[in-house]
Amino acid sequence: MTVTHADPVARFTTAWQHCLRAARDSPPRLADYVPDGTVVRAGVLADLVRIDLRHRWGGRGPAKRIADYRAEFPEVDASPELVDLVCEEFLARRGRGPLPLEEFLAEYPELAEAVRDRLTGDHGHAGVVRVDRDLTELAPGQRVDDFDLRTELGRGRNGRVFLARQLSMQRVVAVRVAVAGGADPQPMVQLDHPHIVRVFDERVLTSGGEIGSLVYMQYLPGGTAAELLRRRRAAGEGAGGALLLGALDAATEAKGEIRPADSLVRAEIATLSWPETVAWIGRRLADALGYADRHGIAHHAIDPANVLFTSEGIPKLADFAPGDGTSTPPDSPTALRDWLAYRSPEQLAAALDPDAPAPDTRSDLYALGVLLWELLTGTRPFTEDPPTVAEALRERRAGVPAAALATLPADCPPALRRVLLTCLDPDPGRRWPNGTVLAEQLDLCLDPRARDLVDPPERSWRVRLRPWRVVLISLAIAVPNILASIYNIDHNNMLMHSRQSEQTQRQFEIYSVIVNGFGFAFGTVALVYLARYLITVPHGLAAGVRYDEGVLRKARASAVRLGDWAALIIFSLWLVSGLVYPLALRGTSDVVSPSDYAHFVVLHTVSGVVALTYPFLLTNFYIVRCVYPMFLGQGGIEPSEAAELRALRRRSGLYLVLAASIPLIAVAGSTLLPPPDLAKIIVTLRIMCIASIVAFVVVYLMFRAMEQDLDALRRRAG
Repeated sequence: MTVTHADPVARFTTAWQHCLRAARDSPPRLADYVPDGTVVRAGVLADLVRIDLRHRWGGRGPAKRIADYRAEFPEVDASPELVDLVCEEFLARRGRGPLPLEEFLAEYPELAEAVRDRLTGDHGHAGVVRVDRDLTELAPGQRVDDFDLRTELGRGRNGRVFLARQLSMQRVVAVRVAVAGGADPQPMVQLDHPHIVRVFDERVLTSGGEIGSLVYMQYLPGGTAAELLRRRRAAGEGAGGALLLGALDAATEAKGEIRPADSLVRAEIATLSWPETVAWIGRRLADALGYADRHGIAHHAIDPANVLFTSEGIPKLADFAPGDGTSTPPDSPTALRDWLAYRSPEQLAAALDPDAPAPDTRSDLYALGVLLWELLTGTRPFTEDPPTVAEALRERRAGVPAAALATLPADCPPALRRVLLTCLDPDPGRRWPNGTVLAEQLDLCLDPRARDLVDPPERSWRVRLRPWRVVLISLAIAVPNILASIYNIDHNNMLMHSRQSEQTQRQFEIYSVIVNGFGFAFGTVALVYLARYLITVPHGLAAGVRYDEGVLRKARASAVRLGDWAALIIFSLWLVSGLVYPLALRGTSDVVSPSDYAHFVVLHTVSGVVALTYPFLLTNFYIVRCVYPMFLGQGGIEPSEAAELRALRRRSGLYLVLAASIPLIAVAGSTLLPPPDLAKIIVTLRIMCIASIVAFVVVYLMFRAMEQDLDALRRRAG
């Protein structure tokens, strides 16, 4: 069978695509795709090296150099494409960060002249575009490679940005041109997310001996967060989503664009308060950071200029910075102020101490928290002009000052305040673990019912009742059981015990004390053990303790299941009590007739239904309204837990039906009594039926409120 050139290249490309889609898979082994003993081996090997090189340096490492491939495959040394492969390495490595050409050529001294000529000479590399003028002199009206430059959109640390038309695709794009000193690597090329600016590709530009870059990307006419901030400072509080729409329209009109009509996104924004608008923007940016983090990429350079908007108002992140987030502070006071503005404490620490741990994605969450705080209040949470890096680091390690907290708008939900303060925690370990969790928390801030459950108003009864969970849950279980027992004992005394001998009555009392005492002790111990996480974790959260996700998951499971556990234990104890009743009368002269025992069982059933139904409904009402939401504020719940909440809602409906059936069961059971006995209990029966109806109405109203709460909590699980 003949091995064609395309076969192994196609299989290797497919394997890499699978690797990039499945983030946990390791890169494919190049050696597994090189054909043995074929005439096309050398050509195939060169193409495989190109593919492998680009993907590894594009962020799916570990990265490899041509020197590594030469050591693994001696044929590479003799390949006529060796110089091209070294050029490919240079272009690939520039995607990770600025790389001076002469510094790179020093690694390949024997090929330096050939590589330099290929990159800058007349016979250039296919990935390099020669420009016949100085890169700093490019201006609108000129053509660079496939791009007609139309208008200069702005200048920044990453170069100059032009509005351009890409001739081959007949589309409008944004083009950024940077000289070597400001060359901007493009980890964004491999990212495809609705809230990340789409970077299409990058070209290397040469002009004389100078090397720069041209990056072309999605064009967004809605302006930046910097322009939105200027309008926020001028407008003050109370503008709502109209403030964002006004900024979008101003930016769009300034670029000669027409704002979109009949936009559902703009209609949604128009209904939001300003804090909700900030949460709406932040939720999308956090989702983008979570996506990038899953692909092994951090931003490291979040600031207002790097948040762009479509004309509809959809925010997108731009300009992901290369490297590990550490950099040297600039010398200029103005540049230093801008550099410090959105830096996390760990970034500042790394700038002062090269041995400090490198920042990770939680540093981006800190920077996003600063930006969202600034959008919310119009001011940054920290001094805007610290004199030194060390002073800025001391201030940020001290946390958000009281003066900054006082700038929060009056209509800022407590949930948004909590979310932003968690982003701005000086300790990275106490921040949200990643952008995905932060997005869930900001999404919660947009759901009025859910956010009021998780972060109720300070004087809310839900806040005041949270510390009393052990007492309230105990009462919710004990009171219905006590009332059911009283009803049960009263009926038995009137219908059965009054006709029994004193010996039988004493023996039954002893039996009742033993069974009830044992049942109470067993039930209490069992419930305390099953609810241990529900008892301890909320107390720890209120004291500021941070729990890992495993403990929080167990606490949430305990909260959802406690009502079921209580009902199961109560039902079991009432069942045992009823089944062993005849044993209490052994050795006495009294004999329980079948009709008496049948009535005892019916009475026990009514009392048992009361004793398990109301504890279930009352306990879950309190937990869902007051306790479970505390755990939601520590991070999102998983989709599997949403199914548990749906199941709890269904079970609550069944228990509600049981509550409605209690008067019917009691009346039906009383019809089995002879008229004289019925006359004895008729008053008590009426009182019980009326009380059951009133109690049903109360728990029905509770159920409807709990139903809405469960729906709100379930929405947060997706």
